[in-house]
Amino acid sequence: MSKSSEKLDLATRAAWLYYVAGDTQNEIAEKLQVSRPVAQRLVAFAVEKNLIRVRVDHQLADCLDLGAQLSKRYGLAMCEVVPVDADAPEAIDRKLAVAGAQVMERYLNETRPMVIAVSSGRTLKAAVAQIAQIERPQHRLVSMVGAIAADGSSNRYDVAQYISEKTGGKHFLLPAPLFADSDAERAQWCNHRLYRIVDALSAQADVAFVGIGNIGPHCPLYEDGFITEQERDEMTALGAVAELLGVPIDAQGRLVDVSTSARVTSVALHTPPKRPTIAFAGGPKKRDAVIAALRGGWLSGLVTDETCARAALEAKAA
Repeated sequence: MSKSSEKLDLATRAAWLYYVAGDTQNEIAEKLQVSRPVAQRLVAFAVEKNLIRVRVDHQLADCLDLGAQLSKRYGLAMCEVVPVDADAPEAIDRKLAVAGAQVMERYLNETRPMVIAVSSGRTLKAAVAQIAQIERPQHRLVSMVGAIAADGSSNRYDVAQYISEKTGGKHFLLPAPLFADSDAERAQWCNHRLYRIVDALSAQADVAFVGIGNIGPHCPLYEDGFITEQERDEMTALGAVAELLGVPIDAQGRLVDVSTSARVTSVALHTPPKRPTIAFAGGPKKRDAVIAALRGGWLSGLVTDETCARAALEAKAA
């Protein structure tokens, strides 16, 4: 055996003892009957010769890889994927809430004053419930969707208010219903001085947290009384599978022109996003909606579950 082959074999043994057996360099030196500095150099030589292949066998590692693949495929700046173990939808929601809270806290922990724009929805509200109490009175929380439901009641999923309560930051609600009764009424709401103040502040946001709603028989917009059965059926008939801030999009992420389109009062989203826009959505009912939002290029960040992530990677390009 040549000296080079002998050294390579010895380096392989040293690397195995270090990375697999978990031996210290002193233990390696003793087992191979070499000095400690030689043992150290042998391990370094193994790394140099690409003999080391690190593999983390854990479901979370798969999720990290899925997040990286989704980011590359859809041009995301960040993507967090939570594992799914034959979970019921409620369990997936809890995992999304915990992961979502961690993402939100990265921004909320900032000491510099932040403007944070927030839409509404169950997933977002559940994530906020997981946020630790943190005093950040310098932050401003801005609602991106109307604060008034069709029956005049307040929007109980107005997430900006709940973040404000967690941080002590000032809350700016959007003083309008999600959908006005007519085009003319929408113009009145959106031209009001207070609406323009909140809309302008939203445009200055450092980050936007948004939900992704599905469109279908039991979709949130319908269940929560924001749209009628006729309006819901119109959306599905025209190909809508998802909504962002009450604005319907089809499976390719394109805007769907429906009767509510000219009456929605939400602040505008853009594709590509003009600011970091992170969506929080997952579960079986949201799979097609998540894919649609990704295809449309509406997002720069996403928190979702493993099943949705795999489906989005398998989906054909728009």
